[in-house]
Amino acid sequence: MQRDELARYLDQLLDVSRVRDYCPNGLQVEGRAEIRKLVSGVTASLAFIEAARAAGADALLVHHGYFWRGEDPRLTGTRKRRIAALLEADLNLYAYHLPLDLHPELGNNAQLARRLGLVEEGRTGEQNLVCYGSVAQPAALAEFGRSVAAALGREPLVIGDPSRPVRRAAWCTGGAQGFFEQSFDLGVDVYITGEISEQHFHLARESGIAFVAAGHHATERYGVQALGAHLAERFGLAHEYIDIDNPV
Repeated sequence: MQRDELARYLDQLLDVSRVRDYCPNGLQVEGRAEIRKLVSGVTASLAFIEAARAAGADALLVHHGYFWRGEDPRLTGTRKRRIAALLEADLNLYAYHLPLDLHPELGNNAQLARRLGLVEEGRTGEQNLVCYGSVAQPAALAEFGRSVAAALGREPLVIGDPSRPVRRAAWCTGGAQGFFEQSFDLGVDVYITGEISEQHFHLARESGIAFVAAGHHATERYGVQALGAHLAERFGLAHEYIDIDNPV
């Protein structure tokens, strides 16, 4: 498949033009023109680039790419080493941040819901990033936390009464603790995201809504995998997901 053809398809599939974001979405670093093997991962770290290169990738597909708003734009130090590694290997880098969170089928929120047994009923908040709905198998908070750990392979931080029944949930993958208060009027029992900040412990206790911080990386592993698998099936590309473990 041709590099630019893949970029156009992804931009359209993920409806990039309608999303306001903190980084450029799409083809961030241009590599070779023809793509046979695609390697997906969460973050375009140097370790991921090196692993993808060793795996024979022509293109990298990630959720966390480069050129974030407010960052120093100079290519020095770590940034220089990452870009140099891509250019030396002639690798393409495709990165999709909020558009990948938002996609109703392949997105991070949709894929997390599938793994945790959450049934989406609607979306709200900034750009409809927060999902809400029912829990397919209601359980006490302690049991629900154990099911999250089993599904994601990582112990979550669970704030709330362990005996509280969990029947309804709101969720947003990654670093979405700032959206917690937007769940207060949704009639949910628990809010699920990747990270938690100090003040949200108190907000959880005072609001009565449990908070589950299941890991930024852990909650965002599934969108790129689903998207990579979709591209492999549609265009006959070889696809491999490489996980660079991150405890955050």
